[in-house]
Amino acid sequence: MSANPTSLLSGLSATNIVTFITYGFFAVFMLYGQRIQFFIAETSVNRSLKRLSQMKDGAVRQTTDYFTSIGKVGSGIAERLPQFLEYVTIMPVSMDPSGLVSKLEHVTKTGEERVRAEVQLLLGTDDPVKISVASSLVEISSALNIIHKVVRHYYLSSKKTNSYISIFQLQMVLPQIMEQADALAKATSAFEHVQPIGDGVGPLLASRMINGAPTQKIAKDTVMAKTEYKGRSVYVLKAEGPMAYVGEPHSGIQRLVEDMGVSLNAIVMVDAAQRFEGERSGEIAQGVGAAIGGIGVEKFEIEAISTKHNIPIYAVLIKEGDVETLTVMKKELAEAVDKAILLVQKVIEERTKEGDTVLVAGIGNTLGIGQ
Repeated sequence: MSANPTSLLSGLSATNIVTFITYGFFAVFMLYGQRIQFFIAETSVNRSLKRLSQMKDGAVRQTTDYFTSIGKVGSGIAERLPQFLEYVTIMPVSMDPSGLVSKLEHVTKTGEERVRAEVQLLLGTDDPVKISVASSLVEISSALNIIHKVVRHYYLSSKKTNSYISIFQLQMVLPQIMEQADALAKATSAFEHVQPIGDGVGPLLASRMINGAPTQKIAKDTVMAKTEYKGRSVYVLKAEGPMAYVGEPHSGIQRLVEDMGVSLNAIVMVDAAQRFEGERSGEIAQGVGAAIGGIGVEKFEIEAISTKHNIPIYAVLIKEGDVETLTVMKKELAEAVDKAILLVQKVIEERTKEGDTVLVAGIGNTLGIGQ
């Protein structure tokens, strides 16, 4: 006697069916849950990796187009640019920290000068603005290339070894990585059109405080002007614009104090600062200490000079996000510069007296910002 399927199904209640399906899903998840999670994470990372590849290719294409439109050696650009992307700077050994800062400065300067010389040769021009823009585009393309290669390496290694932990860790840090990559990708347009970027708030403040006063070159890619404010002599220092340079403020301060013999009573440094989530762009903070980024060479030198000559350093910080730092300067940041000037003037009034000498240093990339 054969069983009737219809009668068997009719004997099952809806509750029993749901229970059966639930236990079925539970069993599948217990047996294959980790593989399912790995597949989901892998798909997410692969999607981000493809986007990174598009960002890198787009930056390389824009850089190539810029060189081709300006350079005289147009036929060799496509072949030479990949060499730039693979260019590396090998940091000095740090087992013995004695003299490490000077070694770092030497290595980084050598790298910068080599790239600048290569770019100038390819462009076939002495125009400092075009050379600085092309150098910056190369650096952006190189940075995106490195990010793409590192993410791809860990992605392929995780797949090769079926490492669940590695792929999950990569998935967790990818949002921050993608935000930085997105900032770099968007920066190419601002640099190509020589438009001021968010990181230029410090130089913009310095330019407004110079207000047409005569300037002199005090260090590589760095200029200075002398003004007055309520009986104080005020030296204002910034990177030389409108090139895409950050200058060498530490060298400028050292020359001003030790070579020119100017006795400073205070240093006020203005720079962009990282905005935390929940804070508004353009918020201003103040404090003490050398407000400057980078790998630490400039910061170390400024701190050493100020300590040696007992010069207090005050900081004024304009907050902005990662994307805002490298893209065209927003209205909120430009307006914040006016407020920061008032704060700098307040610091000068409160921390110095008439007859004193103050240095105001506008730190940052001075792209599109003149003196």
